[in-house]
Amino acid sequence: MEKIFAIGDIHGCFDKLRSLMAQLRVNKERDTLIFLGDYIDRGPQSMDVVDYLIRLPQHGYHAVFLKGNHEVMFQDYLKGRDKFTFLVNGGGETLDNYMQNIDRSKDFVIPPSHTEFFKSLRLYYETDSYIFVHAGLAPKVPLDQQQEKDLLWVRDSFIHSTYDFGKIVIFGHTPFRKPFVTKNKIGIDTGAVYGNQLTCVELPAQKFYHA
Repeated sequence: MEKIFAIGDIHGCFDKLRSLMAQLRVNKERDTLIFLGDYIDRGPQSMDVVDYLIRLPQHGYHAVFLKGNHEVMFQDYLKGRDKFTFLVNGGGETLDNYMQNIDRSKDFVIPPSHTEFFKSLRLYYETDSYIFVHAGLAPKVPLDQQQEKDLLWVRDSFIHSTYDFGKIVIFGHTPFRKPFVTKNKIGIDTGAVYGNQLTCVELPAQKFYHA
């Protein structure tokens, strides 16, 4: 049986990511890894996390990478659109990590492979049984008509909704002490960057892994 391993918000917690990945028994030929976004900010090793993720497909994994609101804030910062929002949401730690690993005699430019990675991120991913998204969905709106701001930022109106989206929605963004599981939703941001665990859910078994 094909398996899906979905991983919640990493936020620069590279050690927890490696520890979690070591627990997973992923069949490279059949299984899929899905990352729900927010790879960067607040934690100490954002650049290392992105480097690691970029290499997964190179090592034969079928991996899907979704966009989180923190990736959008970083892209806006790099384009000079809104530096303040990025910095007050943990962006300083991301910049520090990149500065430790680039040539400081040159202007700050992230590696081209990272630029391409951020550009390639998807807003959602759908299978026959599941919808994967960073933050959630607006109730009563078809998937292909969802607004980016909801996919990346929505919280309570999605989490507390009883609307049937037709498939189980796997999401991150809103941190819980333990996975949030209802009939039609599974939230797997368990606040790794706040001293809690990084979580993965294996589907369809709904088996949880933590680091």
